[in-house]
Amino acid sequence: MMGAIDQEAIRATAHRLADAARAAILPHFRGAALCADNKLDGGGFDPVTEADRAAERAMRAILAAERPGDAILGEEYGHTPGETGLTWVLDPVDGTRAFLAGAPTWGVLIAVADASGPVYGLIDQPYIGERFEGGFGYACMTGPHGARPLRVRGDRPLNEAILFTTFPEVGTAAEGAAFAELSRHVRLTRYGLDCYAYALVAAGQIDLVVEAGLQSYDIQGPIAVIEAAGGIVTDWQGGPVHEGGRAVAAAGRMQHAAALDILSRVA
Repeated sequence: MMGAIDQEAIRATAHRLADAARAAILPHFRGAALCADNKLDGGGFDPVTEADRAAERAMRAILAAERPGDAILGEEYGHTPGETGLTWVLDPVDGTRAFLAGAPTWGVLIAVADASGPVYGLIDQPYIGERFEGGFGYACMTGPHGARPLRVRGDRPLNEAILFTTFPEVGTAAEGAAFAELSRHVRLTRYGLDCYAYALVAAGQIDLVVEAGLQSYDIQGPIAVIEAAGGIVTDWQGGPVHEGGRAVAAAGRMQHAAALDILSRVA
């Protein structure tokens, strides 16, 4: 499949999508008029803002013009079928709760997937100006300090590892208990970074991200970036996770195996 497509054209389109999403989102960030609708009925809070919707519309408009044969799966506007075997997987604002709070730890997630899963991805943080890219032979980032390669930390013992998740509860009671057990074995546990934590794995800053209840658009971009940087992303049983669910991203095989030893006990 990869030999049949123009990888550089796909990369160029992906960067244009990320640029368009930045332009659509940033006028709303920390704005006095920012408000959110709740996607959940009857309890709970799953926010969506006009920034989410505007960013996805902007990205879809570019794809309609440049890649009309490709499918699209977006968080806000669902699935659009295609005919090329490629799907653009879009999360216009991953971390809308952080976005509402004014914390710059949300991001734009873009992935290109074939039948086997993601083959290319971007994690973009517009406010900080950092962009993390992985796939098609690239593993690199750009930001305030310029451009540099991405490379995970590599193997280290669990008792030296830094672990992240978005929500302290993680998921179900059983999933939360498994995470708590893993947390007892690492050096440092931190919370609340959404997709930015995955970027930190690829950038060689942290060792593990563990989450549950993910959708495919939450994880496909991070999978591509982390794998390109030499890391590992699977479900809690060690299998594929590009369709969502429980994910563990690791900076080395040692951390990954140690995490699975604990997390895989959850049915």
